[in-house]
Amino acid sequence: MATINEKISKDIKYIGKDFPTIRKNLVDFAKTYYPTTFNDFNEASPGMMFLETTAYVGDLLSFYLDKQFKEALLPYATERKNINALAQSLGYNPKQAIAAQVEIDIFQTIPAVGSGENNKPDFRYALAIKGGMKVKGKKGTTFRRNLPIDFNISGSADETEVSIFSTDDTTGEPTFYLLRKRKSFEAGTSVVETFNVRQAEPFFNVPLARENIIEIINVTDSEGNTWHEVPFLAQDIVFKQIENTQYVDPELTEFNTETPYLLRLKKTSRRFITRIREDGKRVLEFGPGTSTKPDEEIVPNPINVGSTLPSATPQSRNFIDPSNFMYTKAYGQAPSNITLTVEYTIGNGVIDNVPSGDITDISLIDYISGGQGLDKVLFNNTKNSVAATNPTPAQGGRGAESLEEIRDNALAFFNSQGRVVSKDDYMIRTLTMPSQYGSIAKVYVTQDEKLNTSPGDNRLRNPFAVNLYVLSHDANKNLVKTNDATKSNIKNYLSPYRLLTDSVTIKNAFIINLGVDFEIIPLPGFNSNDVLLRSIEKVKEFFNIDRMQINQPIIFADIYTELASIMGVQSITNLQVYNLWDDQDGYSGNIYDINQATRDSVIYPSLDPSIFEIKYPDSDIKGRVVSI
Repeated sequence: MATINEKISKDIKYIGKDFPTIRKNLVDFAKTYYPTTFNDFNEASPGMMFLETTAYVGDLLSFYLDKQFKEALLPYATERKNINALAQSLGYNPKQAIAAQVEIDIFQTIPAVGSGENNKPDFRYALAIKGGMKVKGKKGTTFRRNLPIDFNISGSADETEVSIFSTDDTTGEPTFYLLRKRKSFEAGTSVVETFNVRQAEPFFNVPLARENIIEIINVTDSEGNTWHEVPFLAQDIVFKQIENTQYVDPELTEFNTETPYLLRLKKTSRRFITRIREDGKRVLEFGPGTSTKPDEEIVPNPINVGSTLPSATPQSRNFIDPSNFMYTKAYGQAPSNITLTVEYTIGNGVIDNVPSGDITDISLIDYISGGQGLDKVLFNNTKNSVAATNPTPAQGGRGAESLEEIRDNALAFFNSQGRVVSKDDYMIRTLTMPSQYGSIAKVYVTQDEKLNTSPGDNRLRNPFAVNLYVLSHDANKNLVKTNDATKSNIKNYLSPYRLLTDSVTIKNAFIINLGVDFEIIPLPGFNSNDVLLRSIEKVKEFFNIDRMQINQPIIFADIYTELASIMGVQSITNLQVYNLWDDQDGYSGNIYDINQATRDSVIYPSLDPSIFEIKYPDSDIKGRVVSI
């Protein structure tokens, strides 16, 4: 009988994982340690049958072990169900379909009011369309807009274009004006499903029947409650949009033209998340809350800290038992004894990429109440005049994300964590705020500073505070200070994303208005006026406000390069940039010493965040032609 030491001393190879290697190792093992017991290694011998069967089983086990380990790693997984599960574990929900996007022009006519120089559009007849408007293409493709459309509002981020629609045959004065708004719509066929829910069940989930789902539009129950989609069940705060009226906020209602809606945070226990099952079906998963008692009566409570037993003695070193939260509303409420109605949209892939001019049929439109005190016939005619068309083709419609796209997007999503941490995070998150909450044209972020009374550097960094400088556009796309209503919306918009230790102060950046004078010498044989006009246009393009950012310097060499690239310009003999500040002429009123701020032909912005702007390019940019 072999002893334990003899067993331990045997040389066992662990590197063999495939059939030939395992078979060879088994043969070598038998020859080495059982030379007299078994020595018939002929292919047809019964002993070789058992050795090869063992090698076959070992090869299969090695394969499935490697396969399972590889499928557990996102960069190496190959099966879609595993990649979906891994992506969702990182917080990213793979897209089953990507909707086509299109810009659609929405038109309406309104009557004129007044005569002569006082003739103007009567904006009392301007319509406000509720969110959910639907339009169709010639092949039945449906496009939907979730946000409202208000013709009464006009700004750089939400412009209402006005033109003459018809005139009086006798006087020639306008009788009707045409209003146009260009808004983005998203393709998607609407589907409605209902689910009867009886007894409350923790983490209750319902699968949706259709595939290629783009988004969940809304979920309501038979009691009139709305259920909100959240990225994870522990998030109990959702955004709520309310109209900026005097009844909502008397102080901010004066800014309702620039900021028509206010953004508020709402705490709710009626929430759900969406996941993709192994079979590819998208499911709605609700919370575990089934208790009828208020949560504060259940957690936190000294009798259930560290133990689920009511009689247990609480100890400070014990952790809160996670099971205490399983039946509260801390992770959301479970529906019970109601009927859930789920409305969602599905995509049709590349078929939704319709050509320009294809979308003309308005299939669903609903108006915010209006028309009080107006002529009913005219108001109804105004409603009947609403029309739509797409001047550009729809683009972007396609099927589900590829496996590589899911991998890359999941890793990027996990790294970002949905939080604003860096300077760029704050800037990008602020700029993504929807335009109905206010127009944000420029954003700049810097660490907060405070004055220091000690000698030397009189500014100290505050590591726990961030200054967010913003500016907006007016109707003429000139920079203006951001109003208080928009700042309030920014504060609420950033609230769920910012770190707990970050204190954010929203301020207006300084606007420094400039004027430019330059002189050029044209080449012989070129029309001087034509060369000068093209040079002025080039300077206008250089100082276009879309290209200017807060704290961006002005480099003279770049202006010289732009002017020198114009055909017919021989040289630039003079270039001057100066400050225009008189607020009576419409300028910002900020005085800035250009000479002191210029170093080595570079105009630097002030220490306090500011931006250079040419407010009236037609008059503030002057060029001259000089001869040699």
